[in-house]
Amino acid sequence: MISEVLSSSNPSLRAANSLRKRLRSGIAIGGFGAVVVLLGGWWLTLGVGVIVHLGLLEFFRMAQFKGIRPATKTTLVACQLLLLTTQWAAVQSGWPEALSGAVLPLAGAAICAWLLLQPVTGSIADIAASIFGLFYLGFLPSHWLALRNLSDPALAPGTAWLCSSGLAITLSACLMIVASDIGSWAFGKRYGRTPLSPISPSKTVEGALGGFGCAMAVGLLCARVMGWPLGGLPGVAVGALVALIALVGDLTESMMKRDAGLKDSGDVLPGHGGILDRIDSYLFTPAVLYALLTLAKPLISAS
Repeated sequence: MISEVLSSSNPSLRAANSLRKRLRSGIAIGGFGAVVVLLGGWWLTLGVGVIVHLGLLEFFRMAQFKGIRPATKTTLVACQLLLLTTQWAAVQSGWPEALSGAVLPLAGAAICAWLLLQPVTGSIADIAASIFGLFYLGFLPSHWLALRNLSDPALAPGTAWLCSSGLAITLSACLMIVASDIGSWAFGKRYGRTPLSPISPSKTVEGALGGFGCAMAVGLLCARVMGWPLGGLPGVAVGALVALIALVGDLTESMMKRDAGLKDSGDVLPGHGGILDRIDSYLFTPAVLYALLTLAKPLISAS
């Protein structure tokens, strides 16, 4: 009780307590993420499914603050089906692959049908929020499963003796995002002077550049470990791209919170706010990286 009174009246103690909460939450989240990524398969699907469910609830809460009435239950179910069929298609070819490709359009149609059947017919905003929720927290996160299930040794020849290319690339992507986040925070706190965007006043150009530099350095290191050509130089470009997409994801979630008039998307994570506040940098990244690897595979696997 005494410590709470002291901390409430002392800004430095409040900041220290907030930092401790953030560190504890960050370690817990990072540990959970590392375990499910290492396990892969259906364990990763379950982990991503839990995060997607909680994130969708926060997203729809923001939408409801704007007076929007999304098809919450239908979209929640559709996102889980999208994850399950993505993993199923990764381990078994044939009909599961066709089913995985059909889930997204069928889910979109189901969402619209649900809104049509409501006592008050859905609006453009209701449809848009529901479909974006399906894309934002269903289609995009499903690419973490696609990345983790990559099995071509040519994508990461340097680590083929230790683990699958999917595990190596997924861990590398996560490390680049973490490096971008930490670099942005550290450089912004030390050198930040120039505001980056009115959407997020605390972010600075200097911090963003620091995040880019850290992600590029980690990208180079990971690329060298994975045995990419040209001494790992393609990893520098991948690191820059990951930092850019992570920043876009962060600012996109900030834009939605600002529009809804909320400081945080939720209060599930002490010191971090909601689930979306923690995973915003991880949503767009896997889909972009998966597409990049598909297009650049001949270059990456060149000897």
